[in-house]
Amino acid sequence: MRISQAEKMEIIRIVENSPIGTKRTLKELDINRSTFYNWYGKYLKDGYDGLADRKPNRKNFWNRIPQKIREQVVDVSLDMPEKSPREIAMFYTDHYHYHISESSVYRILKKRGLIAQAVYAVQPAADEFKDKTTRINEIWQTDFTYFKVLGWGWYYLSTILDDYSRFIVSWRLCKTMKKEDVQNTVTDALMAYHIPREQRPRLLSDNGSLSKNLRLVLIYD
Repeated sequence: MRISQAEKMEIIRIVENSPIGTKRTLKELDINRSTFYNWYGKYLKDGYDGLADRKPNRKNFWNRIPQKIREQVVDVSLDMPEKSPREIAMFYTDHYHYHISESSVYRILKKRGLIAQAVYAVQPAADEFKDKTTRINEIWQTDFTYFKVLGWGWYYLSTILDDYSRFIVSWRLCKTMKKEDVQNTVTDALMAYHIPREQRPRLLSDNGSLSKNLRLVLIYD
């Protein structure tokens, strides 16, 4: 069965965020580990475009990004050095009315030496976490999901997930992905459940500095 480019990307995201480890996750998805790591190597090298099926002897690249657009992307990056490739791609699409993917922006900036090598990689992991949650509201996980509504622009879904029950404790639809947006989502959860201060959960986030700020919300709010 042929697996599409989008399906490969979804599988990679599932494995990256899986709490049960790479080996068990791939087993449950019925995906061969060597096949997955082949996809993942191409993804780290070429981004989302690297997951596309390669046609043999292809010489003409009809969809090659014009040089003018490449230069504009570089200019935007230099003007906004704090923005990630994802944010630059969204900004360029909104303001220049030309759709460019996050992976394309990444490759352009990488070639110009304007971006560092990816700092994460999927590594073989244990089948289970050493320290498991034993009750609800022991650990909350924070995450953002982003999507574009045609005619409206980009929106970001901020969620707080209870690690033990896998229940969405609270959520907010935001126009930005700033720490204040997540802090507001955490505050909503605390107000909804009236958790005593001494029993407030720990927070798990893929952003270390953000986690630190959110812990302060849990402690001092």
